[in-house]
Order: sequence, then structure tokens, then C-alpha cells
Amino acid sequence: MPEIDKSLVISKVELLLSEKMASLAMLRTGIAVFSLPFSVLTVLIATSNFYEFSKVGVLLIVVYSLCAALAGIGGYMVYRSLKRIHILDQKIEKIKEHYKFMNHLMVE
Repeated sequence: MPEIDKSLVISKVELLLSEKMASLAMLRTGIAVFSLPFSVLTVLIATSNFYEFSKVGVLLIVVYSLCAALAGIGGYMVYRSLKRIHILDQKIEKIKEHYKFMNHLMVE
């Protein structure tokens, strides 16, 4: 059986973990983008006594459309980052199964 280059295997895992960290940052950003429209809508509902829909209807429709777009983009970012994190976790598990010396290095 050929000798395992342990530093290469550890470097692969470090690369996967750094990609996971980037995906977690994207998840955090996606959650922030997803929640922003709900804050805007809360303010609009709280101040609804101070305006009439007939006078600002077009503006409200534009604001609601932008809020829907932001919620969609944020939801997509959350979905994509969770999917990517799951794939990276699977790759790390495969490396741990293939190279048994990695088991004592990883925290369960």
C-alpha cells in the first residue's frame, strides 16, 4: 500500500473547511437580505394611519415588488448556501472514512 501524504490530505480538508466558511458567510448574508423586506413591511404597516393608499398606491406597489424581489433573492441565497454546506460536509465525511488518521483530528 502506498504511503499517504498526510499534509496533502489535511490541506484538502482545510480547503473544504474554508469553502464551508464562505458558504456560511453567504448563508448569513442571505438571512439578512431575506429579513430586510419584513422590517420594511413592518414599518409600512405601523405607519399606515399616516397615508392613504389611493395617494401612494403606485409607490406602495413598487415597494412591495422590491420587497418580494429581496425576499426571493435572500431565500435563494439561503437555499444555495445550505445545499453547498451539505455537499461540503459529505466530502469531508468521505475523506474521514477513506483516511482513518483524520478521525482523531476532527471534533465530533
